[in-house]
Amino acid sequence: MSDVSSVLDDLRAESDELDQLVGDLGEASWALDTPAVGWTIAHQIAHLAWTDQAALLAVTDADAFAAHAAVALKSPDTFVDDGAREGAAVPPGELLASWREGREALQRALRAAPAGARFPWYGPPMSAASVATARIMETWAHGQDVADTLGVRRTPTDRLRHVARIGVRARNYAYAVRGLTPPAEEFRVELRAPGGDLWTYGPEDAAQRVTGSALDFCLLATRRAHHDDLALRAEGPDAEHWLTIAQAFAGPPGEGRASAKSAEEGGA
Repeated sequence: MSDVSSVLDDLRAESDELDQLVGDLGEASWALDTPAVGWTIAHQIAHLAWTDQAALLAVTDADAFAAHAAVALKSPDTFVDDGAREGAAVPPGELLASWREGREALQRALRAAPAGARFPWYGPPMSAASVATARIMETWAHGQDVADTLGVRRTPTDRLRHVARIGVRARNYAYAVRGLTPPAEEFRVELRAPGGDLWTYGPEDAAQRVTGSALDFCLLATRRAHHDDLALRAEGPDAEHWLTIAQAFAGPPGEGRASAKSAEEGGA
């Protein structure tokens, strides 16, 4: 359980960092529009609270989660937005308290989970470490939306390794969700971590590769920045194409962010 504990420690730290951004916001600020079209800061936190509660249900009551998932998946294109909208209608103080309580309850449940246990989800079942890793990715990504809205530049940490790993592992999913056939060959991915280490994935002798900063790759894989605005280098046509469709999260890719570089050039 030591590895699970380490991931859960990172999840707590990531959540606490976002909490520092929203904990003292005035009520009007919760209604600020974020870069996600139709979502305010309240929607962002409500989505995290909703997903934490779903994960808690999956970990503690598989039958209840199955019933919940059956209802949710009847509206696969809208159930996420519906949950965020419902939570965003709650007064900010109540929403903040709910998010805090829910994420701590999930922490306790995952720390108490039996070694090797797997839990149901909307896709394949997940281990405790996988649940925590997915929550880190979502917390970081939605935290980026909040930070961008507030004009805050966050200091990247090595917790990004969780986001980067999901982004790399989800390569084939990014193709499948668009109805495309993924390349047969693996890519080599080399990312410079915030602390200076090199994170590597895939065969060292792969013909096609992606290199650059871990932060830029995570922004790309969570679709929080346009690939034209990021310092990532691709070698090979398939790797270049992947940079235009990469995503670390399940579900439709959405519109993503527009290119700031293109907008600047267009206004010049």
